[in-house]
Amino acid sequence: MKDYFCPHMEAREINEISMLGLAHIGDAVYELLTRTMLCSDGNKAVGQLHKKTVAIVNAPAQARAVERILPLLTEQEMSIYKRGRNAKVNSVPQKADISQYHAATGLEALFGWLYLLGDTDRINRLFSACVEDEHGT
Repeated sequence: MKDYFCPHMEAREINEISMLGLAHIGDAVYELLTRTMLCSDGNKAVGQLHKKTVAIVNAPAQARAVERILPLLTEQEMSIYKRGRNAKVNSVPQKADISQYHAATGLEALFGWLYLLGDTDRINRLFSACVEDEHGT
C-alpha cells in the first residue's frame, strides 16, 4: 500500500509532477503547519484560529515569508522555488498582486517538493524561519 500521509518519493517521481501540482501539495502543507502552530499556542476559539490562519496563509504574507528564507535555501531548493515562482498561473486572488502570487506559488512548490521528499526536518526549519519575525514564534 502506498503511504500518502507521509510519503518519501524518489526525485524522478517528484520530477514528473508539475510545479503547480507541487504548489497544490505545498499549499496544504503550509496551511497544516500554520494550523498546528496556532493550535499549539493553546485553546482558542475556532473563529479566531481561522482568522489567524488566513492572515498567514495568503499570497502577500507568503511573499514576505519568502524574503526571510531566500538566504537559507540551498541551490537545489532555490531552483525549485524559482521554477514554482515562474510557473504560469491562470488567476490571481484579489488581495494579491501578481509578484506576490508568483512568490507564494514558488514557496508552496518548495514546501510540496520537500514534503514529497519526506524532508520534514527541513520543512520545519524553513517554516519556523517563515513565521518567526512576523508571528512571534
